[in-house]
Amino acid sequence: METCEIKDMGLFLLLLFFSSSLCLAHRSVIDVEGGPESVVWVVQLSDLHFSVHNPERASEFKKLVGPALSMINPSLVFITGDLTDGKSKDLLTMTQNEQEWIEYSNVMTDVVESSGLPMKIFYDLRGNHDNFGVSEAGGMYDYFQKYSINAALGRAGNVYSVTLQSSGWKHLFVAIDITSNIGLRGPTNLFGHPTDQLLETIDSELSQWDSKSTKLLTKTSFGHFPLSFSAVTESGRSLKDLFLKHSISAYLCGHLHTKFGKNLKRHYSSDNSHSSSEKYFQFNIHSSPPNRGTRSENCSEKSKTPKEFWEWEMGDWRKSRAMRVVAIDAGHISFVDLDLVSGPRKTIILPTFPLDSRFMQRMSSPNEYACESLSASSYDTIRALVFSVSKISSVLVKIFDSRSGSFDLVLAQAMKKQETNNSRGDLYTTPWNWKAFSDPSPNRFWMQVEATDISGRSSFSQLRPFSINGLTTKVDWKWKEFLVMGCHMASLYHPIFYSILLSLLSLLVIPKVLLLSSRKNYKYKNFSSYSNGRSICRRIVAGAFWMLMELSRMTVVWCCLLLYVVYLTFFHWLSGHIFTETGTVGYMTRKGWILKSSTGQQSFVDVPEVMVLVLPHLCFVLLPTILIMAALAAEKAAFHDYYISVTAKKEDDLSEGSEKFAKCATSNGLLGFCRGRWIRKILLAVCLAIFWTHSTGCWIILKAYDANPVFYSPVYCFTVPVLLIYVIYSTTGF
Repeated sequence: METCEIKDMGLFLLLLFFSSSLCLAHRSVIDVEGGPESVVWVVQLSDLHFSVHNPERASEFKKLVGPALSMINPSLVFITGDLTDGKSKDLLTMTQNEQEWIEYSNVMTDVVESSGLPMKIFYDLRGNHDNFGVSEAGGMYDYFQKYSINAALGRAGNVYSVTLQSSGWKHLFVAIDITSNIGLRGPTNLFGHPTDQLLETIDSELSQWDSKSTKLLTKTSFGHFPLSFSAVTESGRSLKDLFLKHSISAYLCGHLHTKFGKNLKRHYSSDNSHSSSEKYFQFNIHSSPPNRGTRSENCSEKSKTPKEFWEWEMGDWRKSRAMRVVAIDAGHISFVDLDLVSGPRKTIILPTFPLDSRFMQRMSSPNEYACESLSASSYDTIRALVFSVSKISSVLVKIFDSRSGSFDLVLAQAMKKQETNNSRGDLYTTPWNWKAFSDPSPNRFWMQVEATDISGRSSFSQLRPFSINGLTTKVDWKWKEFLVMGCHMASLYHPIFYSILLSLLSLLVIPKVLLLSSRKNYKYKNFSSYSNGRSICRRIVAGAFWMLMELSRMTVVWCCLLLYVVYLTFFHWLSGHIFTETGTVGYMTRKGWILKSSTGQQSFVDVPEVMVLVLPHLCFVLLPTILIMAALAAEKAAFHDYYISVTAKKEDDLSEGSEKFAKCATSNGLLGFCRGRWIRKILLAVCLAIFWTHSTGCWIILKAYDANPVFYSPVYCFTVPVLLIYVIYSTTGF
């Protein structure tokens, strides 16, 4: 009996050992050798979108990135998703293309060789394009598991962590893949979908050094999806909560591309003053007004620093040819974004201290300044990394004072290269009286670094503000930047949908109820008499209400519209092939997709990405359709009343204009009516615009999912056009 228990215990310990080894298999630690000390830097690339239809993306990547990496010599290289494009030439069908993956594998092999860097420092992640139409992980069309760098190096899982150790510092980098396990075809494959189990794994990786009681620790995370395009888990947890828990320095991502703007950055904090609305949107780049209540005079170790982190979206290689260099210098994180559209960079300058007060300061920075929680020596020098293909002859730092309204030069000082053995890169420093630049304004002082090589060619860093006492400069989003970074799309979908649904039902039901229950006669004459002497706003509201009343009198049309709204709420909209391979048909509802395999088995996939099809149809097709139908019905009623009032007069009392009008009104056919009813002409033009919008949307969807409109989505495709044609015909005469 004891022998059996010992064997069972031994088996348990053996399983525990292997499970622990499996958990740690995706962790690695790299000792960064050589100088400069306490400074490490990595490179991020994203959204390559290698495509068989755009071969220049891969060829230019091969031509430009390898030499650039050789010059920069980073400790790590992260490629954060959308490695391939997966789109047809007309951009409508989105599935996996093995030829693109073969090209990606070949190009990356050449880039690694030309850079002279070891392949083990490269990490690539999946994006939504890399998952188009992939029905299962490791399946036939999961080419990431076959052609990616991670696959070539045997890295398994969705989380990869690597720690860089340098001069007593530990710099933890955690790369996360939250791409959905079931990869639908686009366009309903847009968000990241973390699970509770995945968040537990990320939490474990981010906390791996917490028990080691080391203070010299930074945490940075990389991924593809911005948090605004990341759904919450079934239990309601999110990446934001996890990053705030660990107060990481920054989360660096891709996905959005620079077409939405260059300020695709956002600051998060756990400030208790935040409203519940921040679950859905944030109006400014900073989660709270910059510098509000950030300075604390309590410098005890037990005083709590704010939980916070930055999110920096980097842009794309697809069109912008973007590359980012991220440096961490004595705990201070900074970055420079490069644009390689015009060709390779001969010199790259990355100031590492002082930091840019727009995007690199944190709420804890004023406390660090007041309490000198970081090493005082980190403030004593201005520092900048300089990468160049040519030997640098001189580096000059310039500081400008903008208090007068112009940039007045107040400091111009030469910087000296830090001499080290086995140098990984060139760090230039110069001492300065940093206390002289302490100022309550976060953007009074601006800094620029100039580097000149031996051929006399000068290169400049971006002119940027800094605040030595850790204050943050306010930066506002443009409207497109707010839309994609400030709004949490997955959380907003259902509130927006139900708001639109309530509006549509109100437009249909309220006028009908009043028409049936009220004794008032809501006619054109009543509206005309009510509008006299009223303000413009009241006249518009009264006119809209009267038009909806006229629509409710068209019983057949009104019933069809109401049934259509109910149908869209409770039944499936369309169906089609949602994976690269055929055999599985999906039925899209307002909540997600119902999958039906060839064997008859069904499963439901809750994806908020259906919002890209649902909301445009409701807002730009169905809502305008209801309003234009109401306008056509009202125009007919008004024309009818006017015609009756004119023809009721005696023929000898008719004016010349009335005779012409009566002649036009009594002519036969649609063209005869349109000749005198110019408002109807405008309404018919709007109908054509609705026809075009709806037909274009249907064509895109049918191409994306290989769907036949007659068999796969007749209600969705034909209801609006048929009703519009019927209303146009019904309102032709009077």
